[in-house]
Amino acid sequence: MPSSPAARRRKAAIAATLTAAVLALTGCAPIVALDAAADSNDPGCAEISVRLPDTVADKPQRETNAQATGAWGTPTVVLLRCGVPPIGPTTKPCVSVNGIDWVLMTDPTAKSIVYQTFGRTPATEVIIDHVAGVSDSAVLPDLASAIATVKQTQKCLSTLDTDPTTSPNPGQTSPTPSPTPGL
Repeated sequence: MPSSPAARRRKAAIAATLTAAVLALTGCAPIVALDAAADSNDPGCAEISVRLPDTVADKPQRETNAQATGAWGTPTVVLLRCGVPPIGPTTKPCVSVNGIDWVLMTDPTAKSIVYQTFGRTPATEVIIDHVAGVSDSAVLPDLASAIATVKQTQKCLSTLDTDPTTSPNPGQTSPTPSPTPGL
């Protein structure tokens, strides 16, 4: 027996309500697909993961499909992966933000730039989408307390620290070059 128009409207209303509830629970944003880093199962990554902030640069955190990763913004403007291979001494620009040393791994004028922690194992990388107007100075401080849970064993040094022709005054801290204005 065919259903009445009132029954069809009720079913449609129930279906619409359930769809709205599912969308509200998922935040209307699909899960961000990322590849886990090689050492994402390191206990240090677990410490970082549980402390990732709900917002970065005023962008809400998104759900990801990979261990020890993070994503913020809709569309996504900040990505994080813990467990990437640590880097050794480098001539790439280094900046210290809230006690965390970051090495700029890409050209600072690129549309998306990559920073990686220095002197911490496991290492963490952060990718920032500059096209969306998100600045490094808004992102890196928001991640500092989570990253700080992994002990730092080495500090980034500026060229003044390693240049044998330069002799800074004893006790003087050498400046660390900033890869982008405002940092």
